[in-house]
Amino acid sequence: MALGCQRRQRAAAADPGYLMWHFTADSATGQRLYLSHSTDGLHWNDLNGSGTVLRSTVGTKGVRDPALVKSPDGSKYWIVATDLCINCGSTYTNGSPSLVVWESTDLVTWSQPRLLNVAGAIPGGQNAWAPEAIWNPETNDYVLCWATNATVNGVFKYRIYSARTTDFRTITTPQVYIDPPGATPVVDTQITELPAGTGPYRYVRVSGDGQNTVEGTNSLLGTWTNVGNLSSIGLTGNVVEGPVWMKFQDRKEWALYIDYNNPQGVREYPPILTTDPFNVSSYRLQDASSYDMGGTTKRHGAIMTLTAAEESRVLARWPNTPVQRLQSYNFQDRYVRQTNFDVRIDPNVSPADDAQFRMRPGLAGTGTVSFESVANPGYFLRHANYDFQLVRNDGSAQFAADATFNKVAGLADSTWSSFQVRNLRDETPRTSLVAHAETAASTEEPSARRSRRSLHRAFFGTPRDSRDTLALEPPEPAFRPAARCSSGLR
Repeated sequence: MALGCQRRQRAAAADPGYLMWHFTADSATGQRLYLSHSTDGLHWNDLNGSGTVLRSTVGTKGVRDPALVKSPDGSKYWIVATDLCINCGSTYTNGSPSLVVWESTDLVTWSQPRLLNVAGAIPGGQNAWAPEAIWNPETNDYVLCWATNATVNGVFKYRIYSARTTDFRTITTPQVYIDPPGATPVVDTQITELPAGTGPYRYVRVSGDGQNTVEGTNSLLGTWTNVGNLSSIGLTGNVVEGPVWMKFQDRKEWALYIDYNNPQGVREYPPILTTDPFNVSSYRLQDASSYDMGGTTKRHGAIMTLTAAEESRVLARWPNTPVQRLQSYNFQDRYVRQTNFDVRIDPNVSPADDAQFRMRPGLAGTGTVSFESVANPGYFLRHANYDFQLVRNDGSAQFAADATFNKVAGLADSTWSSFQVRNLRDETPRTSLVAHAETAASTEEPSARRSRRSLHRAFFGTPRDSRDTLALEPPEPAFRPAARCSSGLR
């Protein structure tokens, strides 16, 4: 079922909370996906230390306006989002005809992103924006909808199109779904299914057509009836977008979150509360004192009510682990970084998050650690053939073993720490990386900067010096690779 689209009954005591997927800004780092959690649906806490959770590597490499889709049996999830990177290669007029899709079976382990071209099947279709999807029991598949700008009957504008899909890999021929009169465009729409007895209709939707029209229907592909708009509470025009429905777990009440550019030019994501989604006069825009959106700016997102099992998995996967840099011991102006997924040490790393990691509980074995990239969530430092690389976790036992380290006292300086490759720990001779781990916020640099050198070499063999220990290049022929290594940080 789509986020906000799944039927929910009143939850039992000790209800689990809510999960929000969102982007943060029109920038390269802002147009990634972030997560926030709430226990009451109104006060939100950023997860993963306010850092990126999913990053698109396809299309424009920017992603925004995510929709979260959950299968009726709860066995699969999809994220479907806009492929757009404003201020980093795209403009609002030369976007992508495709949507970005991820899929998961547990809400925490996600596939590689892929593109789904939806506007290409629309004559003259250009961009594809702001997708939503909902399970349709009448056709036993999903209704996928999005906005595309195209010319129909001589009028060029954005309309909402829809298609049917079972897997978000192929779709039926797109059809016009929402088309306001004349030249009025519409971009965002969000649909939710309501519990039986809520009102005269089974579904309600809100669409960004300048008035933020509210409509109801009993059939997703049938006729929709206009029941009002948000102008009654002063929310009109293009300053309001990205409506997202959320049903409170513990009561018969709904929140309609809106991406709002307030009169002071500040982005907000205020909730509108109602006990009757079909009675627009009951909608109540909340004062800022009654909600808290957390530390990061929230832009057009998606909210789902969690089960206890889902909540447990999400909070365990994305705790607020500090960001750290891994400093070389004997070249202390240099830090471990990735570049094109190769690992080396450099000074003055740019972009900064190429040299930032989160120290996670070890993927293999208790009392161990693994290092997850901040720039590329889901990618970890691992060794392969005595070389360090940044590699996506494939879930295999071999990957977990290769990306897991034992923390030991620093081999060159006991006030530092070394991290020993766990699955080579019983072999000799030892080779180790000794480095210092500091928070990413630190800007301390040595007073005397060294001139830039070629990449510091360290060998997976008996080291010349206990400090020369970062294996980032193949060993020279004079040094035979050994079968044991460890890496170290402080």
